[in-house]
Amino acid sequence: MANLVIQLLSGALGGNLAGALMKKLSLGAIGNSIVGILGGGLGGLLLGLLGLAPTAVSGGLDLNNIIASVLSGGAGGGVLLAVIGFIKKALGR
Repeated sequence: MANLVIQLLSGALGGNLAGALMKKLSLGAIGNSIVGILGGGLGGLLLGLLGLAPTAVSGGLDLNNIIASVLSGGAGGGVLLAVIGFIKKALGR
């Protein structure tokens, strides 16, 4: 469960970082955070299924699991924000 919380928080940070780096794709602070949280959860889930990150039920909080959760959540949040931002831009809104 702690891994999931770390992934969600890292996703929010990843979404906001991606929004700051890609100003034209930013959804605003709240939008970036919400999309980042969703992306962090999805990124952690997908990478967990591939065996590249710990899942919410897979075990303890050793340093490797924490780092993997931060990286998978942050990357998932940033990637989902970029995808949603590109879609929003393509629709012209």
